[in-house]
Formats: sequence, structure tokens, C-alpha cells
Amino acid sequence: MSNEKKYDPFLGFNQLSEMWDKQITGLLYNFADNKEFVRTASIGINSYSMYLEKLKKSQELFASLMNIPTKKDVANAAKLSIQTEEKIDILEEQIWKLQDSVNSITKENVGMFEETLSIVIQMKYEFQKIAKEVAETKKVQADLLELRKEIERDLIGSVREKPKKESEKKQDKELVLSGSNK
Repeated sequence: MSNEKKYDPFLGFNQLSEMWDKQITGLLYNFADNKEFVRTASIGINSYSMYLEKLKKSQELFASLMNIPTKKDVANAAKLSIQTEEKIDILEEQIWKLQDSVNSITKENVGMFEETLSIVIQMKYEFQKIAKEVAETKKVQADLLELRKEIERDLIGSVREKPKKESEKKQDKELVLSGSNK
């Protein structure tokens, strides 16, 4: 029993397909070598391509009348879709770059605004300080003006009294000299 061979169906199928392959290859080789066959095949292929072209045109015509997209329309739409996707990708990259630059500018602006705010606060403090100093200066100026007026009044009064005193002294001298009493 060990010497007996088992039947393999794939081996028979393989032999049969090789036999058919050799016969068909030989037949095609004989036809391809034949000038008459090549000429006939050429005429058949030309007429087939002509009918195929007419069929394609009539399909396009019917599709356009029925408002149905053709293979060509779908291919154009796909091409436009791909181009649109590429442009969208480019725009996305530009938007990302723009966002990055806006973020950096925003950070710079925040720094600048903080610095400006600190300067404004400092200026406000300085302005309040100067306003107090101006108020004090006005008060001192008013006090000085009042003192000046008092001094002027005293001077004017002393100047008026001086001639009176001098005239009284002259009168006293004259009285003393004349010896009369008034």
C-alpha cells in the first residue's frame, strides 16, 4: 500500500491547462504570423474603434440631454476637487502662519500696553503730586500777597505818620521857639 500513488486532481488539472495553453499560444502565433489575419484584425479594430467613438459621443449627448454626468464630467469634478483640496491645504498653512504671527504680535502688544499702562500710572501719580504742589504754591503765593499788602499798608501808614510826626515836631519846635501854647 505504501507503493501506491494517491490520485491528485490538481496535477491532472495542471497538465490539462498546460496542454490548452500550448495549443492556444500556437494558434495565436500562427494567426499573428499570417498577413491576412493581421489585415483583417486591423480592419476589425479600426471599425470597432470608430463604433466605440460614436457610442461615446451618443452617450455624452444623451447624458447632457438627461442632465446626467458622464465619465468625463466625473473626472473633471474629481480633478477640481483635488485642486481645491490642495488650495485649501495651502490656505490652512497660511492661516496657521498668520495665527502664529498674530500671536507673537499680540504678545508684543500686551508687553507694550503694560509698559504704556505703567507709564500712564506713573504720570497720573506725578500729575497728582504736581497738582498738590501747585495748590501749595498758590497758597504760599496768596500768603505772600497778603503779607505784601500788610507790609505796604504798614509802610504807607508809617510814611503818612512820618510827615505828621515831622510836622508835629516842627510845630512843637515852633511853639517852643515862639513860646506859645496852642
